Amino acid sequence: MELRALGRTGLSISPVVFGGNVFGWTADEKTSFDLLDRFFDAGFNTIDTADAYSRWVPGHEGGESETIIGKWMKSRGLARDKAVIVTKVGSDMGQGKKDLSAKWILEEVDNSLRRLQTDHIDLYLAHWPDPTVGHEETLGAFAKLKEQGKIRSIGCSNYDARMMQDSFEVSARNSLPRYDVLQPPYNLYDRSEFEGDLSELCIREDIGVINYYGLASGFLTGKYRDKADTEGKARGAKALSYLNDKGLRILAALDEISVETNAEPAAIALAWLRQRPGVSAPIASATSTSQLEAIIASGNLTLSADQMELLNQAGA
Repeated sequence: MELRALGRTGLSISPVVFGGNVFGWTADEKTSFDLLDRFFDAGFNTIDTADAYSRWVPGHEGGESETIIGKWMKSRGLARDKAVIVTKVGSDMGQGKKDLSAKWILEEVDNSLRRLQTDHIDLYLAHWPDPTVGHEETLGAFAKLKEQGKIRSIGCSNYDARMMQDSFEVSARNSLPRYDVLQPPYNLYDRSEFEGDLSELCIREDIGVINYYGLASGFLTGKYRDKADTEGKARGAKALSYLNDKGLRILAALDEISVETNAEPAAIALAWLRQRPGVSAPIASATSTSQLEAIIASGNLTLSADQMELLNQAGA
């Protein structure tokens, strides 16, 4: 398994990024520690989280995922340069809105650093666009944090091509750092938001791409085949929305390639993403070691041109 360059950041990341949204939600602390141990023992090095994970859980206030990651790094005595930590700012943490104001960013970064028990964040992302704040203010705040050594690189999540281009122009005009990484939703089923103008912009500008929803809320693992499979599951409602002609075509293609490669559907779906133009590495979550093994396997799985085309057509 080889690490991959992440755009112009200078960071070298694993071919799949562990999605830390599950830590403290569907994976308790012990399970999270076990999963992280296995992930890093397999040679992977990159974890994605956010300050808001998992604020949606009753009784949670946000920061639970970062806290678990921080405890894990400390308990394992992990050398800081052995992990690439990605976290995000800008979600509603009680302010009542998405917030990319300089005041909030400069305040909230210290909360993330405290929870993560580290002195710097490798990659800090603007989590959501904030239409009430201009790019200059947000990028200016990130510039201060880079100067202070609190963050190394910056990126954005859920921005479209127009927003990205506008931010580049503001960055160049004001001698501010630019977003060097994008985190969009993208998988075999959900392709329209990234493919086209946005992916072309990322390739042209050498933007690193770490896409989320790589397994479509678990649908692409193949564990949801009918309505009964979704009942009572944390992501069941979302998975149910994929159970249509297109979704079943994709599952059939994954099944066919699974026979050819002896790989799990999840590993194949992630390998497809790894081989797509413009993608640096997909993000995927796991709540059990069996799920994690498929993620690990995907890092060493290469699909043939015919297999890629079969999946391209199934999810077109």
